Amino acid sequence: MDIRDIRDIRDMRKDRREPPGSASGRGFMRRLAVVVLPALAMMLAPSGPARAEGGAPASADGSGTYMGVFAGMGRADSRIVDVDGFANWGTPGWTVDYSDTGFVGGALIGRKFKVAGMPLRAEIDATFGRLSAKTNRLDPTLTGGDETAMTKFRWIATARAGVERTIGRATVFAAAGLAAARIDRSVTDLDRSVDPATGQPTPWAPDPDDSFREDSTNVGWVIGAGLETPLADSWTLRLDGSYLDFGTETHYVNRSGNNPCCGRGTPRRPAAYQLENKVGILRLALIYRFGGS
Repeated sequence: MDIRDIRDIRDMRKDRREPPGSASGRGFMRRLAVVVLPALAMMLAPSGPARAEGGAPASADGSGTYMGVFAGMGRADSRIVDVDGFANWGTPGWTVDYSDTGFVGGALIGRKFKVAGMPLRAEIDATFGRLSAKTNRLDPTLTGGDETAMTKFRWIATARAGVERTIGRATVFAAAGLAAARIDRSVTDLDRSVDPATGQPTPWAPDPDDSFREDSTNVGWVIGAGLETPLADSWTLRLDGSYLDFGTETHYVNRSGNNPCCGRGTPRRPAAYQLENKVGILRLALIYRFGGS
């Protein structure tokens, strides 16, 4: 790729943050409405009691193993804090929030049971999709954005337990537990210098000392709630939402200490970035229940 193409790409990057009511935000809400409103209408519509295969009523207490598939939308919300003021030179604590949405899908398996008459559930799931977010506002002094932060979620898995309550033909539930995700996060700093032989600027290129990339599995927590209703025989339709938090981590740039950190007259030492990664997911699931215990 020609260096002019690289610079054109850099100049086209835009901060993913958008204020409430923006066109992108309205589009996201419209897409959610397409999923949510028909599902709610189907769940709340009057219907006869669910019946198990062979025409017999479904298990009276609802206990049993179930599994299903789901699809929906997720939102990756990330924050990066320039702790020492390295990218935004001399401004310690500079914070940039960046987010984006994407479609997700996956599978789940769980079991419903009762303890002392209280209906409970335990469930595990795996989510895949294209959840990522990026920003080029880490250094706000350059309009082209020579420092880019990016986060990608490759997969997400959760194990959770919860309680439920039946209201008419619908069941509402809440659950919480542990979450794990494969997260690829990076900060890329593009630099250029002057070629001493020609006196011309060198092409823009990543500075490995002021950049980092890490791809690892992070553990956090999840909380969620949902609504489900029987369809026919052993099939159930569910609409639920989850919030996942994978905590805060610290990464370092200027690792060789070849630049002052951070501002005029400051010592030469590594500089810290703190990253926070959170996810919100809304999904519609089709579930098959194998029967009561």
